[in-house]
Parts: sequence; structure tokens; C-alpha cells
Amino acid sequence: MKFVREATSAITIRHVEKGMLKIGNEEIGENVVLFRESIQRGFDATNVAALAEDDFAELIAEAPEVIIFGTGWKACLPPRELVFALARRGIGFECMDTPAACRTFNILLSEDRDVAAVLIVAEPD
Repeated sequence: MKFVREATSAITIRHVEKGMLKIGNEEIGENVVLFRESIQRGFDATNVAALAEDDFAELIAEAPEVIIFGTGWKACLPPRELVFALARRGIGFECMDTPAACRTFNILLSEDRDVAAVLIVAEPD
């Protein structure tokens, strides 16, 4: 049996804890949007229930196969209208807590899937 070490992306999430992600060699303490090749900081998600299609405009423009949405340290459901709007565009939308979203993003990235992630890291007090 031959073992092959997989190449990791600079975008690979290496560690997650409340208030901080380690992506590659960089520690990030704010909400982020991850694409296969880039990181965008400062996604505003103060009210997950109020998110709309416009909040995801940059992601939609990239047309990923699936968007993984990490809602913080407890899972919550996004607005139905947002899910339906993405589905009409052929974009899958999976919602889960941030640690699970990080694991899922890494797996899909390692499978060379066209994936994006929105990760809530800095939750309001």
C-alpha cells in the first residue's frame, strides 16, 4: 500500500476556538469569508436571522458549488428566503456551527471541490 501526503492549501483551517481561527499560519479573530484561494475579513453577521441575498452578493458572483455557513458556536437556521435564493442559482447552502463548518470546508477543499465558507468567529456578547 502506498501512502501519499496530500498537499494542503494556504487556506486550510488548522485550528478553531471561540474567537479565533488559524488559517495556514495566520491567526484571525474576526468573521471571514473563505474562497478556494483567498480570505476576506470582516463579514458582518450581527443578526443571522436578518441575512439576505444581498449580504452574499460577492459569494454569489463567484458561483461556488456550495457555501458552508458557520453560524458561531451554536447552530441556527438562516432565513428560508436566503436558502431558496441560493438554490435558484444552483448554489448549495449548508448551515452548521463554526467548528463543524471548518471541518467540512477542509474536507471539501481537499476533495478539490468548488467551495466557499462564511465563518462567524467573533460572536457578539
